[in-house]
Amino acid sequence: MRQVRALHRLEPADNDHLAALRVALGVAIPSLLLLALGRADLIIYAVFGALTGMYGRSEPHQLRLRHQSQAALVLLGGVAVGVFLSVNHLHSWWLVAVEAALAGAASVFSDRVKLKPNGPFFGILALGACASVPMGTPWYVALLIAAGAAAFSMAVGFGGWVRGRAWQPGAGRDVLALRGVAARAAAVHAARYALAVGLAGSIGVISGSGHPHWAMAAAAVPLAGADLPSRVRRGIHRIVGTFLGLAVTAVVIVQAPWSLAPLFATHQVAVLAILVIVFQFTTELFMARHYGLAMVSFTPVVLLITQLAAPIDPGVLILERGVETFVGAIVGILVVVTVRSRSRPVPLFRFPRRPGH
Repeated sequence: MRQVRALHRLEPADNDHLAALRVALGVAIPSLLLLALGRADLIIYAVFGALTGMYGRSEPHQLRLRHQSQAALVLLGGVAVGVFLSVNHLHSWWLVAVEAALAGAASVFSDRVKLKPNGPFFGILALGACASVPMGTPWYVALLIAAGAAAFSMAVGFGGWVRGRAWQPGAGRDVLALRGVAARAAAVHAARYALAVGLAGSIGVISGSGHPHWAMAAAAVPLAGADLPSRVRRGIHRIVGTFLGLAVTAVVIVQAPWSLAPLFATHQVAVLAILVIVFQFTTELFMARHYGLAMVSFTPVVLLITQLAAPIDPGVLILERGVETFVGAIVGILVVVTVRSRSRPVPLFRFPRRPGH
């Protein structure tokens, strides 16, 4: 019963609106610039770069800058690999193999530097999404857009230091080398990512889905939990939150007055771009308090930027998102339940002691 109650528990607020504003601003400026240039189809690259701002939300400015720089490597790496696969028309089993391998590698890196949010999920999502849309611009333009958005988000995250001008001694973390028990735990965790992502993607390809990367991303979600109960909860939150988010998306792109038919009427594209910014704000507002509620907003973000980049029938888009998310989340839950580490992980970081402690 305690675990059931935890499913709908809303964690206490902790200046979430400030973090949400930072992320929304990081998404808004690059997206609105692309909209003004008439290239709303490129907003997908700006959004994935701007997700750098989601990391280090409650940390001191210099530590946030370090972790956002490390997160930018994961995100931009995902975008770069995805763009490479798209340019070379490498899909289906190529996408599954590459994404599964990089999920394991990014898991080790994320554990090594202790990224918050945990794990390589957003890098995996960026890789699959960018690989699954056709390139409407030279590859280097897509990378520059993502990198520029990431740099802008980092500047926004560090901007508060200019006002406070306080540099806390010892705010950085002394990262210890992965060795012994910690190394084995990190290896097992990386194997979980590779297994879950690869298995979910294989099911997506065999089923004939046009978006197997959504199953792979959903499979990675449960693995970011701190322990088995929290991992199962995240998987359930992913399914329920996504389904509610699909209902919101359906209202926006199917039933709304600005319905996407024809898709690229100017006012329709502008509305969708603005909605991406609004939904990203509400996503971050609840990300640390209740993952399921955050997914109600993040689902429209992913679907809208996908529609702007490569429009398809909205009904097919919503159906495939629902099916792939369900399959992927179930695969992820099964992997975390069956693949356990026999050794307890040791701390990977040493926090500096304050004088007198």
